[in-house]
Amino acid sequence: MHENAIKKIKFEIKQINTLVGSYQDLFSKVEKSSPDLVEIAALASILHSFYNGIENIFQIIVKKIDLDNVDDAQWHKEILRKMTAPNKNRGAVISMQTMLLLSRYLSFRHFYRHSYSFYLNWIELQPLVSSLNGIWKSTSNEIKAFLATLKSEGCS
Repeated sequence: MHENAIKKIKFEIKQINTLVGSYQDLFSKVEKSSPDLVEIAALASILHSFYNGIENIFQIIVKKIDLDNVDDAQWHKEILRKMTAPNKNRGAVISMQTMLLLSRYLSFRHFYRHSYSFYLNWIELQPLVSSLNGIWKSTSNEIKAFLATLKSEGCS
């Protein structure tokens, strides 16, 4: 029943894995020394892409599994919140703790989309960059556990 949604979610997981994996050298470099302006812009773009990928997964879940739509002015916040709450079609996708961590990336995404790159500040960006691998690992584990529940319930 949800075979197409599961396939799309797995594709997005692979895309995010590729994104995060492709920039490990840059992540390692900025652990040792502060990045220059071009590296900061690159890191900001990576963070933006990362959260867009997460949001793509959540949109698939809302549209294909929940059979719902989120279209109000605050839909970015609403879709994140919805992932912590079970509904008649599924259990929770992510924990409240993961939602709180991801909300920092959502806030950054909003700033990035509505600002100029020369306003980026490494002091503010650094915590998001340094925790990206860990947050992606825990988020992807929760999403994979959610997918396993869909399969075990015979929903694939």
